[in-house]
Amino acid sequence: MNSFLQLNTIFISILIEAIPFVLIGVFIAGFIQMFVSEEMVAKVVPKNRFLAVLYGALVGAIFPACECGIVPIVRRLLLKGVPLHTAIAFMLTGPIINPVVLFSTFIAFGNQWDMVWYRGGLALIIALIIGILISIHFKGNELLKQAAHPHCHHPSAQTFMQKLVGMLRHAVDEFFSVGKYLIIGAFIAAAMQTYLKTSTLLEIGQTDQSSSLVMMGLAFVLSLCSEADAFIASSFRGTFSTGALVAFLVYGPMVDIKNMLMMLSVFNKRFVAILIGYITLFVFIGSLLI
Repeated sequence: MNSFLQLNTIFISILIEAIPFVLIGVFIAGFIQMFVSEEMVAKVVPKNRFLAVLYGALVGAIFPACECGIVPIVRRLLLKGVPLHTAIAFMLTGPIINPVVLFSTFIAFGNQWDMVWYRGGLALIIALIIGILISIHFKGNELLKQAAHPHCHHPSAQTFMQKLVGMLRHAVDEFFSVGKYLIIGAFIAAAMQTYLKTSTLLEIGQTDQSSSLVMMGLAFVLSLCSEADAFIASSFRGTFSTGALVAFLVYGPMVDIKNMLMMLSVFNKRFVAILIGYITLFVFIGSLLI
């Protein structure tokens, strides 16, 4: 009975934490659909793929998006013609290098800049590397067919009020589209937190390699929003190395249970598997170098 109550409490807390950011994400996605034209996108995104990846990664610095709601935004950008490598670079950095997250990291680690630079720097480097690799290996947008052909009217000939109503309609549709995956992911994360003992993880993470893997696994399971995860990471300072803590702070916002399910609802499974493989490999290597 106690375990069930704990699971229920964690499940509800994850949803309460995530839903505001999902709402922000779907409203931004709706705004992009109705107010951003393909011509505007073509003008803004550089033609050179390396510059396009850099542009996508750096946009995250001024875009306060959480990983809970970034997948709908990325999907909508892809449908507007943003290259896959640019959109994925943004998806990887947006939840990490934006000012809100970096400031929360600064506060969580006792007003020290070291962890802020490690977290932001490693996330940026990984996003650039993965973006370039994706630009080489993938030519399409890798969206699922049902995700790539939404039923919508072309916004160019509509009035402002019609666009506003359309934005709200798209936001509602997007919310119910990704909401079910958020609920499933939150439940799995709550179950893992309830029944997986922290002491077991501590026993496994005795070396640099295993401690990084343990903290990456913990980030995946806990499925915390990036605005709050630094406060959890700081509680492990006496237990795990700096590299392992950075792995936790970078890996979680890039891939956790709930946003993995959201990605699977939007992208081809093969692409999601390759993307997660890239993220896991480079975060692990980066944490060991730190």
